[in-house]
Amino acid sequence: MICVDLAGVGMAQPDKVLFEDVAVTVSTGDRVAVVGVNGSGKTTLLKIMTGVLEPDEGDVRFGRGVRIASLEQDPVLPPGTVREFLGDSWEVAAVATKLGVQPLLDRRTDELSGGQAKRVALARMLADDEHGDHDVVVLDEPTNHLDLEAIEWLESRLVKMTSALVLVTHDRHALDRLTTAVGPSKVVELDGGRCFVHQAAAGSSAYATYLDARAERIDREAQEESTRKILARKELAWLRRGAPARSTKPKARLRSANEIVSGGPAPVGVRGNELQLGGGTARLGNQVVELEGVAQRFNVGRPDELTVFEDVDLLIEPGARLAVVGPNGSGKSTLLDIIAGRAEPVAGSVKRGKTVVVGFADQHSSDLDPNAVVRELVAGPHREPDFRDRALLERFWFDSTAQFAPVRMLSGGERRRLQLVMVLATEPNLLILDEPTNDLDLDTLRSLEAFLDDWPGALVVASHDRAFLDRVADHVLAIDPGGSVRRVPGGVSGWLAERSSGGAAKSAPPKSSVMNSTPKVAAAPKAKSGPSQYTVGRQLRETEQAMVKAQKRVDQLTERLAGLTDHTELHALGSDLATAQAELDELESRWLELAELQHG
Repeated sequence: MICVDLAGVGMAQPDKVLFEDVAVTVSTGDRVAVVGVNGSGKTTLLKIMTGVLEPDEGDVRFGRGVRIASLEQDPVLPPGTVREFLGDSWEVAAVATKLGVQPLLDRRTDELSGGQAKRVALARMLADDEHGDHDVVVLDEPTNHLDLEAIEWLESRLVKMTSALVLVTHDRHALDRLTTAVGPSKVVELDGGRCFVHQAAAGSSAYATYLDARAERIDREAQEESTRKILARKELAWLRRGAPARSTKPKARLRSANEIVSGGPAPVGVRGNELQLGGGTARLGNQVVELEGVAQRFNVGRPDELTVFEDVDLLIEPGARLAVVGPNGSGKSTLLDIIAGRAEPVAGSVKRGKTVVVGFADQHSSDLDPNAVVRELVAGPHREPDFRDRALLERFWFDSTAQFAPVRMLSGGERRRLQLVMVLATEPNLLILDEPTNDLDLDTLRSLEAFLDDWPGALVVASHDRAFLDRVADHVLAIDPGGSVRRVPGGVSGWLAERSSGGAAKSAPPKSSVMNSTPKVAAAPKAKSGPSQYTVGRQLRETEQAMVKAQKRVDQLTERLAGLTDHTELHALGSDLATAQAELDELESRWLELAELQHG
């Protein structure tokens, strides 16, 4: 049956149109993913679909007696204990265990952090769905604050769900799986006030369909813009000749043509440029951070003393790319705090190089002063904002309206992006990121990954985003229950596979583990000779960067060649293009070889 039907729906803010003419139908069993940049109106559209908001225009029709459950970005729980809110059914117990909610059952709801409250609300919704209480389940960033194992379980649970599902998420694994394994599936894309609906063919991924269609649309619009400018230049040249340029009508046409040539009368906004995260990096010496015999315990000397981890030896070298993984509560944030110098261990020593400048982006972007103005926050308390701050914010996709807005007016993703501005403005050479992908839109996420590809300093990151960790980290440090910290081969996928098979307990050392950012070679039987996985990962990143530059060179030469008629220039440019294409082909072959080494 039809559960929710939107026809011609539009919504606007005082300074911009969020979206207009949205036409989406959600029927029983549908899987609908909503994507778009931060501030494009994804959460607003979800609230319209659930009846919480009325649109400015258009019609919203709900099926007779349709039952809709919604998980908001920041849910507010009723007063009482978690146990009272969840109930005591077996479904609740099963879901609470998988989502790590069991230790919170006797806590009061007003004592929970934002992440804990979200997990509790998600547990209640999934438990109710076991009884068939919902026709439509609407989820806004459901994977935030979940560890990797919980996300894997949640995906499997949502695949089996009989209710229609509408979700917003930055998790690309989840997007692909949930719009492939079940159907009918579609992706609703919000882009610059427009809405595009991408329907997947049977058995294919709606997420992949959206990516293909978006790439084609961008190419098509770029070609149309190029053609428009060529025609305008021709008209401009004609209008500048002789007497016609002195009359009123041609002068109006001259102004119009000038507008087109200079970029067109319609502004593209700050998102028209690539997100430029690099703000400089302080020189980094040979020593970064070294941990020796480090342990962390809470409630020391009391009956409820808790050991988070112990006997940790960790060497972080220049250029290291380390991902810290483990279940919620295993101590990932605690380990990052010790590495950054924000916390002291109860045992062991921490050595930091004299040239180390730490940049730390933690999970608490919501701790920013809600009444602070964005541009004043970036400038700091000791000076007035100036043109440098304006330029920096524009590079981070904050337009003039957002720069003068108080923090409370920003979306979750915009707050996270603002936090990155403030961290990178200090020009760190050791970057520590704690769940950096929470609330970021897909475009910002891809830009952050591309920035980290070129990041010259050391990187330590804790994240639940598998695609992000696969892209930015060469090595995985796993924190296991009991306090052991160890390296696991095979990256994030290998760690998850090991844990699901129960192999972690067998392979984990009893207490200590020596970890370097460069793998150590075992003395026992030699495997095949060759570069280390660290070296292969570094070479793979370097080759990818070179491929991007080579592709740009090929594209530039191809574009120049298309507009030439002179035979001499055609021959010279053709030769340059052949050389550039050969370099690109060679780099692609090298990339394939390195990828095979990394996964083989």
